[in-house]
Amino acid sequence: MSLRKILAIALGAFAFSAGTAIAQTEYTVLNPSQPTEGGDKVEVTEFFWYGCGHCYKLEPFVEKWAANLPKDVVFKRVPAIPNEGWKQTAVIFYTLEAMGQLDKMHKKVFDAIHQDNVILTNRKVRDEWLAKQGVDVAKFLEVEKSFSVVTKLNRAAQMTAAYKVDGVPMIFVNGKYMTSNSLTKGDNARVFAVVDELVALSRKENAAAAAPASASATKPAGVKK
Repeated sequence: MSLRKILAIALGAFAFSAGTAIAQTEYTVLNPSQPTEGGDKVEVTEFFWYGCGHCYKLEPFVEKWAANLPKDVVFKRVPAIPNEGWKQTAVIFYTLEAMGQLDKMHKKVFDAIHQDNVILTNRKVRDEWLAKQGVDVAKFLEVEKSFSVVTKLNRAAQMTAAYKVDGVPMIFVNGKYMTSNSLTKGDNARVFAVVDELVALSRKENAAAAAPASASATKPAGVKK
């Protein structure tokens, strides 16, 4: 076993055996783990669906947590696409993002579905609703067919399969650990307490993984192991 693996296992065991309040029933470990795009930062990824009531109830907690991210943590949302039905609202997400209107519209989309019962999977209804929100519908229809949006939709579908997403919401930390409000027995606030613990563990694992590489880089020439 490599020094890197030994250090990672040791740090992980320490994190979950001393000084942590997290329960092993509140998270699962993804196997195999997935590559992340955060570089040396800890990546937190939420898979959601606009039509999901549990996602809607979790959203205020997501917003509050994401507003206070540590500098070494990156957060991204991914609309889960396990089927063509869910793809219809994922299109809304990525098109609004490409138009620079996602921050303004994300909550409005959730509210439209869960408070106002707007059927946004109906394209005519969707376009009329978007127009009422001040969105340039002609531009929206153009952008939704763009290479960028199509690529992101395909990537989201691939990630949904790779992360084995079989329900939402699911929140993954560093492509390895998963928690959700079903694992916290419906306690939405608890979800992000668990996320914070998993971020702390991942931070230590990242440091352990980087340590052997750093030591090797600074070793004097000619020195053998």
